Amino acid sequence: MIDLLKDIRCFMLDMDGTFYLGERLLPGALDFMDYLQRAGLDYLFLTNNSSKHASLYAQKIRKMGFDVPAEKIFTSGEATTIYLGKQKPGAKIYLAGTPALEEEFRKSGFVLTEEDPDYAVLGFDTGITYEKLWKFCDLVRAGKAYIATHPDFNCPTEDGFMPDIGSFISLIEASTGRRPDVVIGKPNAHIVNAVVEKSGYRLEQIAMIGDRLYTDIALGQAGIKTILVLSGETKREDLAGSEFQPDLIMDGLGDLAIRMQ
Repeated sequence: MIDLLKDIRCFMLDMDGTFYLGERLLPGALDFMDYLQRAGLDYLFLTNNSSKHASLYAQKIRKMGFDVPAEKIFTSGEATTIYLGKQKPGAKIYLAGTPALEEEFRKSGFVLTEEDPDYAVLGFDTGITYEKLWKFCDLVRAGKAYIATHPDFNCPTEDGFMPDIGSFISLIEASTGRRPDVVIGKPNAHIVNAVVEKSGYRLEQIAMIGDRLYTDIALGQAGIKTILVLSGETKREDLAGSEFQPDLIMDGLGDLAIRMQ
């Protein structure tokens, strides 16, 4: 066992670029999950990608060969509903999001509307239209409370990257002069607090494994250990120019499983 992980009871795993890429599991992913089971350690998949809800992610991962229950997946979309539920239960929301994210918000008791919403919420809307962006900018410019589910600029794919929500945050800022009032997902403490509430573990018992310095590794600011895997967005040479430094660096989950034996 790597000494600095001796107190860790729950590993939070990023998904895109860490556990899988596109439609395939990354090498060593199953070896790491086998190790956790044998060692009696817990896990929670934690993703900033708010384009799907937990059940859809669970279906995707099962098709790739790992049987995961939906309750072991926590998205920035779900974390956003928890945050807003504490601020104003049943709030009226203009949501830029996929049908799956819309379903998650409705199930959480929110009213989705284009007329005088309490909040304008920006999710990872892979079907976003110019009309929807225009409406969103109008609401932000009018002073509506502006929430973003996460800050990622790109989402990794098997062939490279696709623009993620951070790109649209920059577009909206260019048009309106405003950035989100609150960003929920990694690396912000809101999502860590939600995980602590959901899991019951203390901060010192949790470690984050991920491939991005500015989200996964920056989550260390919330008081948890971080492990960088080089299977996704970040390359080793990127570390020199980053203010966010991991506690550990591994080639991938398989490498980590071997080192923890």
